[in-house]
Amino acid sequence: MTAPAQPLTLAAEAGTGGILLWVVLPYVALAVFILGHVWRYRYDKFGWTTRSSQLYESRLLRIGSPLFHFGILVVLIGHIGGLVIPKSWTEAVGISEHTYHIGAVVLGTIAGVATLGGIAILIYRRRTVGPVFSATTRNDKAMYVSLTVTIALGLAATVAANVVGGGYDYRETISPWFRSIFYLQPDPALMAEAPVLFQLQAISALLLFAFWPFTRLVHMLTAPLGYLTRPYIVYRSRDVQLGARAPHRGWERTGS
Repeated sequence: MTAPAQPLTLAAEAGTGGILLWVVLPYVALAVFILGHVWRYRYDKFGWTTRSSQLYESRLLRIGSPLFHFGILVVLIGHIGGLVIPKSWTEAVGISEHTYHIGAVVLGTIAGVATLGGIAILIYRRRTVGPVFSATTRNDKAMYVSLTVTIALGLAATVAANVVGGGYDYRETISPWFRSIFYLQPDPALMAEAPVLFQLQAISALLLFAFWPFTRLVHMLTAPLGYLTRPYIVYRSRDVQLGARAPHRGWERTGS
């Protein structure tokens, strides 16, 4: 009998390369992600925006933006569930590994296709609509490339391993490695066992998170809570004829 073929990986053993990729890089990316947001908020509050281009074009935006945002939301929830929640927890509540695997693959593939399709429409819009392209910075272009590569690698890894291939349970290797980073006990040997597409997707995601604070993606971490307590803005007309109703007592004009 011949031994089963081992999956192609970037590092067969957790040597120096494995330490750099699966120990050093995650902590560097995490530190840049946190400190970068602090710096951006303190010194670039006015730049903390999506720089919306809806005024320039809305037809393609109405298609691409919901497709991308709903897709990426499902992808994000799936990654949080798969990476953060141990397999023993889902089994403890009665979700078998087969059921979890089927649900994750089906939803993950659909969400990945939707996300990739949505970002493709948004990129096409930015390249073909003149005013939108003129408002696109080099930083935006780099962000779109990094985001697209990460999404494409994630979708390719899922399809290659679980749709075309015989299946791969990333919760046995990648998930424990991810949690070990936050336990401050990183285990690079776990990632050395993962297929190369999963490794590439992990690296691209780490680089994206390091780049994140310096792009328009920072808007994902904000919510317009200030609008709930912001005082009303009072507008008063200079023309006494404007308005169909007489002014309330105390609001009469006092002269120019």
